[in-house]
Amino acid sequence: MRLLIREHALGMLVTQHGGLPDADHLPFEFAEGGSEGLGLLRAHVARANPVWRRAGQQVLAVFRGPAGYVPPDQQQKIASGGKVVPTWDYNVVHVHGRLRAIEDPGWLLDFLHGQTRHHEADQPQPWSVTDAPPAYIDGMLKAIVGIEIDIARIEGKWKG
Repeated sequence: MRLLIREHALGMLVTQHGGLPDADHLPFEFAEGGSEGLGLLRAHVARANPVWRRAGQQVLAVFRGPAGYVPPDQQQKIASGGKVVPTWDYNVVHVHGRLRAIEDPGWLLDFLHGQTRHHEADQPQPWSVTDAPPAYIDGMLKAIVGIEIDIARIEGKWKG
Protein backbone atom coordinates (compact mmCIF):
# COMPACT_ATOMS: atom_id res chain seq x y z
CA MET A 1 0.00 0.00 0.00
CA ARG A 2 2.83 2.38 0.81
CA LEU A 3 4.39 1.64 -2.58
CA LEU A 4 1.15 2.54 -4.37
CA ILE A 5 1.03 5.84 -2.47
CA ARG A 6 4.66 6.58 -3.35
CA GLU A 7 4.21 5.70 -7.03
CA HIS A 8 0.81 7.40 -7.41
CA ALA A 9 1.24 10.32 -5.02
CA LEU A 10 -1.64 12.46 -6.31
CA GLY A 11 -4.30 11.72 -3.73
CA MET A 12 -7.86 12.90 -3.35
CA LEU A 13 -8.32 14.39 0.13
CA VAL A 14 -11.94 14.24 1.26
CA THR A 15 -12.98 16.61 4.06
CA GLN A 16 -16.30 17.97 5.31
CA HIS A 17 -17.42 21.52 4.59
CA GLY A 18 -20.85 22.78 5.54
CA GLY A 19 -22.00 19.22 6.20
CA LEU A 20 -21.04 18.07 2.71
CA PRO A 21 -18.01 16.17 1.43
CA ASP A 22 -15.37 18.27 -0.31
CA ALA A 23 -12.44 16.94 -2.35
CA ASP A 24 -8.98 18.37 -3.03
CA HIS A 25 -6.41 16.66 -5.24
CA LEU A 26 -2.92 16.97 -3.75
CA PRO A 27 0.47 15.34 -4.24
CA PHE A 28 1.26 13.63 -0.94
CA GLU A 29 4.43 12.30 0.62
CA PHE A 30 4.31 9.20 2.81
CA ALA A 31 6.50 9.40 5.93
CA GLU A 32 7.19 6.89 8.68
CA GLY A 33 5.86 7.61 12.17
CA GLY A 34 2.47 8.71 13.40
CA SER A 35 0.69 8.04 16.67
CA GLU A 36 -0.40 4.54 15.55
CA GLY A 37 2.89 3.74 13.81
CA LEU A 38 1.04 3.52 10.47
CA GLY A 39 2.72 6.57 8.99
CA LEU A 40 1.97 10.15 8.03
CA LEU A 41 0.81 11.76 4.81
CA ARG A 42 2.23 15.22 4.12
CA ALA A 43 1.43 17.85 1.52
CA HIS A 44 1.07 21.59 1.17
CA VAL A 45 -1.69 23.83 -0.12
CA ALA A 46 -2.04 27.45 -1.06
CA ARG A 47 -2.99 29.52 1.95
CA ALA A 48 -6.03 30.62 -0.09
CA ASN A 49 -7.25 26.99 -0.16
CA PRO A 50 -9.62 26.63 2.82
CA VAL A 51 -8.89 22.92 3.30
CA TRP A 52 -6.13 23.64 5.82
CA ARG A 53 -8.67 25.41 8.04
CA ARG A 54 -10.37 22.03 8.49
CA ALA A 55 -7.54 20.87 10.74
CA GLY A 56 -8.79 18.53 13.42
CA GLN A 57 -11.26 16.78 11.11
CA GLN A 58 -11.18 13.06 10.46
CA VAL A 59 -10.41 12.84 6.74
CA LEU A 60 -10.05 10.31 3.94
CA ALA A 61 -7.27 10.32 1.34
CA VAL A 62 -7.77 8.13 -1.73
CA PHE A 63 -4.90 7.00 -3.96
CA ARG A 64 -5.63 5.31 -7.26
CA GLY A 65 -3.11 3.10 -8.98
CA PRO A 66 -3.39 1.30 -12.31
CA ALA A 67 -6.96 0.75 -13.49
CA GLY A 68 -8.69 -0.26 -16.66
CA TYR A 69 -11.46 -2.04 -18.50
CA VAL A 70 -10.93 -5.75 -19.15
CA PRO A 71 -12.98 -7.13 -22.07
CA PRO A 72 -14.10 -10.78 -22.00
CA ASP A 73 -11.69 -11.81 -24.76
CA GLN A 74 -8.73 -10.84 -22.54
CA GLN A 75 -9.90 -12.96 -19.62
CA GLN A 76 -9.18 -16.58 -18.97
CA LYS A 77 -12.22 -18.71 -19.69
CA ILE A 78 -13.50 -19.65 -16.25
CA ALA A 79 -15.57 -22.67 -17.26
CA SER A 80 -15.99 -24.75 -20.36
CA GLY A 81 -19.06 -22.69 -21.20
CA GLY A 82 -16.99 -19.49 -21.51
CA LYS A 83 -18.67 -17.83 -18.55
CA VAL A 84 -16.98 -14.43 -18.61
CA VAL A 85 -18.23 -10.85 -18.56
CA PRO A 86 -16.49 -7.50 -18.99
CA THR A 87 -14.98 -6.13 -15.80
CA TRP A 88 -12.82 -3.32 -14.45
CA ASP A 89 -9.54 -3.95 -12.65
CA TYR A 90 -8.13 -1.38 -10.22
CA ASN A 91 -5.78 -0.75 -7.31
CA VAL A 92 -6.71 1.81 -4.65
CA VAL A 93 -5.61 2.74 -1.15
CA HIS A 94 -7.85 4.53 1.36
CA VAL A 95 -6.12 6.34 4.20
CA HIS A 96 -8.09 7.56 7.23
CA GLY A 97 -6.75 9.95 9.83
CA ARG A 98 -6.87 13.35 11.47
CA LEU A 99 -5.86 16.45 9.51
CA ARG A 100 -3.29 18.84 10.95
CA ALA A 101 -2.24 22.23 9.54
CA ILE A 102 1.39 23.33 9.78
CA GLU A 103 2.37 26.98 9.36
CA ASP A 104 5.96 26.69 10.62
CA PRO A 105 8.29 28.08 7.89
CA GLY A 106 11.11 25.71 8.91
CA TRP A 107 8.88 22.64 8.54
CA LEU A 108 7.59 23.91 5.20
CA LEU A 109 11.08 24.59 3.87
CA ASP A 110 12.33 21.13 4.91
CA PHE A 111 9.25 19.56 3.33
CA LEU A 112 9.74 21.46 0.06
CA HIS A 113 13.42 20.50 -0.09
CA GLY A 114 12.49 16.82 0.33
CA GLN A 115 9.66 16.94 -2.20
CA THR A 116 11.82 18.73 -4.74
CA ARG A 117 14.72 16.28 -4.32
CA HIS A 118 12.32 13.36 -4.77
CA HIS A 119 10.50 14.68 -7.84
CA GLU A 120 13.55 16.21 -9.53
CA ALA A 121 15.80 13.16 -9.02
CA ASP A 122 15.26 11.81 -12.55
CA GLN A 123 15.63 15.14 -14.32
CA PRO A 124 18.76 15.76 -16.41
CA GLN A 125 19.43 18.99 -14.46
CA PRO A 126 17.54 18.68 -11.17
CA TRP A 127 16.14 21.93 -9.81
CA SER A 128 16.62 22.74 -6.14
CA VAL A 129 14.77 25.15 -3.88
CA THR A 130 18.11 26.95 -3.45
CA ASP A 131 18.11 27.70 -7.21
CA ALA A 132 15.40 30.32 -6.65
CA PRO A 133 16.16 33.69 -5.05
CA PRO A 134 15.78 33.52 -1.24
CA ALA A 135 13.33 36.45 -1.18
CA TYR A 136 11.13 34.62 -3.68
CA ILE A 137 11.14 31.43 -1.59
CA ASP A 138 10.36 33.45 1.56
CA GLY A 139 7.33 34.92 -0.22
CA MET A 140 6.20 31.50 -1.39
CA LEU A 141 6.51 30.09 2.14
CA LYS A 142 4.12 32.78 3.36
CA ALA A 143 1.63 31.76 0.66
CA ILE A 144 1.41 28.06 1.60
CA VAL A 145 0.39 25.91 4.55
CA GLY A 146 1.57 22.38 5.25
CA ILE A 147 -0.91 19.65 5.98
CA GLU A 148 -0.32 16.31 7.64
CA ILE A 149 -2.56 13.31 8.17
CA ASP A 150 -1.72 11.05 11.10
CA ILE A 151 -2.79 7.69 9.65
CA ALA A 152 -5.27 5.87 11.90
CA ARG A 153 -6.34 3.25 9.33
CA ILE A 154 -5.14 2.23 5.88
CA GLU A 155 -6.97 -0.11 3.51
CA GLY A 156 -5.97 -1.42 0.09
CA LYS A 157 -8.22 -2.82 -2.60
CA TRP A 158 -6.70 -4.76 -5.49
CA LYS A 159 -8.93 -6.18 -8.20
CA GLY A 160 -7.40 -7.99 -11.10
